[in-house]
Amino acid sequence: MKYFDSDGLKLAYRMVGEGSPIVLVHGFASTHEVNWVATGWSRALVDAGRRVIMPDGRGHGASDKPHDAADYTLEAMAGDVIALMDHLGEPGVDLMGYSMGGMVSLVAAATWPERFDRVIAAGVGERLLDKDKESASVVDALLTDDPSSIHSPGAKLFRTFADQNKQDHLALAACFEAVRDDFPADSLARITRPVLIVAGETDDQAGPAAPLAARIPGATSFTVPKRDHMRTVGDHAYKDAVLKFLEE
Repeated sequence: MKYFDSDGLKLAYRMVGEGSPIVLVHGFASTHEVNWVATGWSRALVDAGRRVIMPDGRGHGASDKPHDAADYTLEAMAGDVIALMDHLGEPGVDLMGYSMGGMVSLVAAATWPERFDRVIAAGVGERLLDKDKESASVVDALLTDDPSSIHSPGAKLFRTFADQNKQDHLALAACFEAVRDDFPADSLARITRPVLIVAGETDDQAGPAAPLAARIPGATSFTVPKRDHMRTVGDHAYKDAVLKFLEE
């Protein structure tokens, strides 16, 4: 792993391959290894002639892990992408994020449109625009000393995923609290780059991709057949749709 500084934090990244650069932003409680390497994404993109840049987001993996929710705004995490690009001397890249990483990617594209060529936001959909999203059950699940006390299936899934990835529970609780704030939906109209929204057909966490794409000028969407939130990320149909989008 290599490191860069962003907003006073030491953040980790890995880079593989040669060619046109693409930055990949992983999802909540994941890491670059789990989200992009283990799923075959980094290999698929390297084989397609791309240089793949994969950070571990703040609070995750080998990166610094503050415990204050104020450190985990989508704007701050989008700024980390720009800091990494500046560190590498990259004026522009393609960008793909999954789930929380998809949210970060959309905020980055809206705030710094001149820095991105094509943007893929996957594992997100219409539910991103919901107001007053509940976070207490997941935060409680992440912080409890007794995982057997978790009754919400969704919250239990997050806790299990965090445990499997050996994550810092306090950092993740702070992060989840911050990213569940209302998404800045008005910013979507400011995105000027080509965008692809991807969600699984049975992904109840994200909701359908098309209504979210309709809020972004010129954006397109793709639905991964018969896949939920966890199974979409490594699906071959998702990979094929993205590779086609990047080649257009």
